[in-house]
Amino acid sequence: MVQRVTATDEALELIRSLKEIHGPLMFHQSGGCCDGSSPMCYPRGEFRTGDSDFLLGEIGGTPFYISKDQYEYWKHTQLIIDAIDGRGGMFSLEGPEGKRFLTRSRVFTEEEKKELSAK
Repeated sequence: MVQRVTATDEALELIRSLKEIHGPLMFHQSGGCCDGSSPMCYPRGEFRTGDSDFLLGEIGGTPFYISKDQYEYWKHTQLIIDAIDGRGGMFSLEGPEGKRFLTRSRVFTEEEKKELSAK
């Protein structure tokens, strides 16, 4: 089953750790000026989604949203959320942990595109 968003083991471990501290979480793929295109992690419900946001999927049992404009740009790719050493987005929960979430991507194959369009 093709997923539009996945996560590395490192990202899943960081999500587990952040859940222990903050409770349920949510992600929003930023496209804004402050944090570039970083995936932003918030306590669930703290970031308000609206009609201009699209639920891309879940990683580690955590909903992952993206703005419709960003989705149009990324829809041909699978987003792969990773966690690396470094300073995260200034509004994202992982900042104090010395880690940051990072979005990597790969282009869907033709077979994967067909599977996704059939959903």
